[in-house]
Amino acid sequence: MRDINRTGILIVVIMGTTMAGIDSSIVNISLPVMSKQFNCTLDEIEWVITVYMLSFSVLMPLTNWLKNRIGFFNLYIGAISLFTLGSLMCALSTSLDSLLVARVIQALGGGAMAPTSMAIISYVFPARVRGTVLGWWGLGNLVGPAMGPTLGGILTEKFGWPSIFYINLPIGIITVILAYRYLDVLRKQPKLKLPFDLTGFVALTIFLVCLQYGIARAEVIGITSPEILVTLSVALIAFAGFIWIDKHKQEPIMNLDLFTNYSFVSCILVTISRAAALFGGLFLMPFLLQEQMGFSEGMSGLLILPNSVFMAVLMPFAGKWSDKHGSREISMMGITLLAVSMYLFALLDKGSTIPEVIIAMTVRGLGMGLLLAPLNAATLSSVRPSEVTMASSISTLMQQVGGAIGIAVLAIVTQAAYNKHVLSGKEGHYAHHLALKQGFHISLFILLVTLIPAWFLPRRNVVLKDTEAHIDT
Repeated sequence: MRDINRTGILIVVIMGTTMAGIDSSIVNISLPVMSKQFNCTLDEIEWVITVYMLSFSVLMPLTNWLKNRIGFFNLYIGAISLFTLGSLMCALSTSLDSLLVARVIQALGGGAMAPTSMAIISYVFPARVRGTVLGWWGLGNLVGPAMGPTLGGILTEKFGWPSIFYINLPIGIITVILAYRYLDVLRKQPKLKLPFDLTGFVALTIFLVCLQYGIARAEVIGITSPEILVTLSVALIAFAGFIWIDKHKQEPIMNLDLFTNYSFVSCILVTISRAAALFGGLFLMPFLLQEQMGFSEGMSGLLILPNSVFMAVLMPFAGKWSDKHGSREISMMGITLLAVSMYLFALLDKGSTIPEVIIAMTVRGLGMGLLLAPLNAATLSSVRPSEVTMASSISTLMQQVGGAIGIAVLAIVTQAAYNKHVLSGKEGHYAHHLALKQGFHISLFILLVTLIPAWFLPRRNVVLKDTEAHIDT
């Protein structure tokens, strides 16, 4: 197996995850156009985003079982094909209902791509270069969400909203063709016919859907409304049931014993809190740049560019560094820089200059670039090869949940702060500024707390051994 084309394999997994990443941000800008065509309200059309978010995490816990049952090759081909089919159905939709069904299918395929890609990288690439490879893969992951809004705006204006989904068809077909060429070595992977933990999967799905729906709706109708309290209570009951069920299963849908691994738990805690702080901070950023500082949408996009550039430049370097020196120190440096960036964002107001915005964006980009690849490498290196697929799906799932919680919490806190400042007699624009400032301070606090679990990240990315077949030449 020494003649495998690892570069080709990396290109294939980057293409799939980039395609899914584009769709996480490309749709938002087209919602007003869709709303007019389908003659629906803003609340109704927002379900195009909501159902994608709710469905995105459903297949993530299944990746380990599917890997054992059908193998990485069939799993990855299936995920890309499902995403591409969903994209075609989205483009052909003639009603909001049909579009929502298509978005669910699209999300099921997209949600399986990231954990499957991380697991393939761990299976194919030797541990000594895994951080570097994850840096390049992570860079590809960032391209999609970054270019989504711009690409969506251009395509919608020139060719109509269905074009934002049609664009996935050639990419998906090419990715499938390349997968058949370069991922063929994965067909040799041994397959196991393990029993399916249906009750555990149902309980976990109810928990994830109710949790994400509850926190998303809480932004709109308030955390104390009966609907939210009932939904979150159902989520809590389902979570308790899931733990009880999987504790008594010989082959559970999620191996809870992983949470007795302190290194892995440290990685997951960092992943959750990092996602909560950063997704929440990203949610506040347009309000700061556009409503407070008066920049247009286009100018706001340009001001965010330094963040993306420095993140892109540093990610491969950070991955290579973690291969040689371990993930702990460089991850803590990244978290510290991200905390500094939140402090700098909190200082910005309508009197701030463009260089001050660029400095804050640059510091954020440096922090992101130093953190992402080393954290992924530490996560995969903290478990045995046979546990990598499970670990990558849990990590991706926790990032999704952490990000959703971060956005909801900061939205609720900033709205409450705004109401408080208005009631105390402050002018609306100034009250909004103070509320955003408080939101960034909360993100800063979360990141500083994240340094505690980050201290327990492994000093060296040493891979635990077991008997699973593994390509390591």
